[in-house]
Amino acid sequence: MAATLAETGHYRIQRRLRPRPKIEAPPGTELKQALFVDAETTGLDHQTDEIIELAMVPFTYGQDGQVHEVKEPFQHFQQPSKPISAEITKLTGITDQMVAGQVIDPGEVNAFAKDVVLIVAHNAGFDRRFMEKLSPAFGLKGWACSQSQIDWAEEGIEGTRLSYLVASAGFFYEKHRAVNDCLAAIELLATPLPVTGSPGLTKLLENARKPTWRIWAENSPFDLKDVLKARGYRWNPDGTPFPKAWFIDVQDDRREAELSSLQKEIYQREVQVLTRKIDAFNGFSDRL
Repeated sequence: MAATLAETGHYRIQRRLRPRPKIEAPPGTELKQALFVDAETTGLDHQTDEIIELAMVPFTYGQDGQVHEVKEPFQHFQQPSKPISAEITKLTGITDQMVAGQVIDPGEVNAFAKDVVLIVAHNAGFDRRFMEKLSPAFGLKGWACSQSQIDWAEEGIEGTRLSYLVASAGFFYEKHRAVNDCLAAIELLATPLPVTGSPGLTKLLENARKPTWRIWAENSPFDLKDVLKARGYRWNPDGTPFPKAWFIDVQDDRREAELSSLQKEIYQREVQVLTRKIDAFNGFSDRL
């Protein structure tokens, strides 16, 4: 009946997420192990807020982006130092009763992630900072972001929220559980993209392997700030270890052109511009 409805062109079928079957790799295929992580927290500030639930789901993949096997997950709650706010309970479904007396053991987390070569999160800029606070070992791993390192707009998808992307891919799942978010995201990465037809993981790996550059327009003329904003520069305020200045992240092949443009249009002279290379090992972290 579902197939008949879909064939009419008047209906879209949403299917419940099911456990992904293992796909045997051809002889000689090199498989790597990745880890999809999702941390539920008491708030957005990794310096003052705390993890209250952590899920990690390991999976193997080939160089072509094919997901071969999704393995048994890790899931633990942790009781924070303060009661969970009503807002966070509404957002995550996690109550004080669920986390009472629970502790996440960093040693157990490290052991679980020991053999992975890549960690993926949907909004890695959020999860990486909390994970590195939990265990410095996560600062030594390469990271990728399924939200920002796939050009979803190019694939004809307007939003980047996980629930929206999953619905666009034609399936649904039980939300409000970190493990389920991880499983849904892995399925999304294993699903062919609507325009290019390649698995989402293929595009993710391709972009994660490309270095980018952060360029700081320090001491730029104040009256040219609107020009910088129009070019995509963002302001870095006080309270960080980095310059109080406008900055932009550009692909490797745009670096020289951006530096040249800065000197000609903004400074109107030759200056030494601060740049920083961004790769999978320092991206999405506080080390930029």
